[in-house]
Amino acid sequence: MSIFNRQQPPLFEKVEDERLHRKQRLAAAFRLFARFGFSEGIAGHITARDPEFTDHFWVNPFGTYFGHIRVSDLILVNSEGEVVKGDRPVNRAAFAIHSQIHEARTDVIAAAHAHSIYGKAWSSLGRLLDPLTQDACAFYEDHSVFEEYTGVVLDTSEGKRISQILGNRKAIILRNHGLLTVGHTVDEAAWWFITLERSSQAQLLAEAAGRPHIIEHETARLTQTQVGSHQGGWFSFQPLYDRVAREEPDLFD
Repeated sequence: MSIFNRQQPPLFEKVEDERLHRKQRLAAAFRLFARFGFSEGIAGHITARDPEFTDHFWVNPFGTYFGHIRVSDLILVNSEGEVVKGDRPVNRAAFAIHSQIHEARTDVIAAAHAHSIYGKAWSSLGRLLDPLTQDACAFYEDHSVFEEYTGVVLDTSEGKRISQILGNRKAIILRNHGLLTVGHTVDEAAWWFITLERSSQAQLLAEAAGRPHIIEHETARLTQTQVGSHQGGWFSFQPLYDRVAREEPDLFD
């Protein structure tokens, strides 16, 4: 049973209100990714499924710095990779990967991928994370490794293979590439990425320092149910959202 049992993601009567909410959370997630140092040149993307046109998703325009993204900058991309709202291009890799995940996982509202430093370092090992900490247990038996690397993902066929290896899990480690997370809300997908990156950092540090103690299977499995739920991921993002919303209100423009 989740330890988060009070707050819940909001529900909306009007699709326009839900769309605006998703776009606001998406813009805030980009601002936070910039703060955490996840922005690297033109790399990285977070998508949010449109609540009305469910085979479309909102995403960052190609080549825009995460820390400058506003709600009005987001572009809407259809299932053919065409930009139908906005006047900036879409990152082809974003479409190749995210379109296949959104198509295969109807439960997924958002997906996040960036070239974060510890995620890149950990991905080069081609390993699942171990349950070394309480936070890492959120991913216990709930993430996978994509073991192919053939260059920049520009073909939807590779995006489809990534979605197949992801399966019904919340995260995937793309070997020699980085991390990717999904969620039932933008908030959840963004939080899983943030904490997966930091869990990668923690394991790299622990293994460099010595031989870390791994949490036992049954305890790790229990902890996963306590800190790894959809609601728990959503709730964990709220303090970060509140901070960036107060400190960078121009993101709502």
